[in-house]
Amino acid sequence: MHFETLYEFLLMGGYASYVWSAFGLTFLSMLVLLLISLRKKRILLAEVQARVDRQARIDAASEHKDTL
Repeated sequence: MHFETLYEFLLMGGYASYVWSAFGLTFLSMLVLLLISLRKKRILLAEVQARVDRQARIDAASEHKDTL
């Protein structure tokens, strides 16, 4: 489609409400997906670090027990 002015482009030939709402919903969906993914990554990394710390404590206690 060929638009003469920016205003005509924004109106999208009379379908602006459909076009821009679709863009808006898509952008919002992608933003929500990004935020959820970042949150889950942070939680997963914290869980992995907790497991590593726990295993280190178990190993240290085992070594301490062997020296007694």
